[in-house]
Amino acid sequence: MLHVPQFRLLVVRPALTHLGLWSAAAENLLLGTAVHESGLRFLRQLGDGPARGLFQIEPATHDDLWETVLRRRRALRTKVAALAAPVPSRLEQLATNAAYATAMARLVYLRAPEPLPAAHDVEALARYWKRHYNTARGGGSVAAFLLAYKEHVLPGG
Repeated sequence: MLHVPQFRLLVVRPALTHLGLWSAAAENLLLGTAVHESGLRFLRQLGDGPARGLFQIEPATHDDLWETVLRRRRALRTKVAALAAPVPSRLEQLATNAAYATAMARLVYLRAPEPLPAAHDVEALARYWKRHYNTARGGGSVAAFLLAYKEHVLPGG
């Protein structure tokens, strides 16, 4: 597993700041998402599933974010594109480029109609993740998100 404080300070916070989308709530939500989705160690979904990267974003979600969220928001599109390297493909960079993957994960939450929960309300962050990232059809649970967050993100966890 990656060291969570370093991932926070060297990847998540700079990527969110670059996008102009940093907040303590966004940072905590993305850390919780990564520790729950991949354990901050898997770059491909186990069992040959389609999800990629530390945030386990599926190709269809990735492509939809470019077609829906970024098509309408030129300035944001430019900022996200600046995080991507020329190769490999953007889709492959979900697994190879942590800043780009962080940006794409943030976009998943950006399209949610409700504001982010309070930064330190871990239960609200977990419910928000379930509604807007994993969805009702997803196999993840609020309880599992909470466990991963409390174990890996909270100080002394």
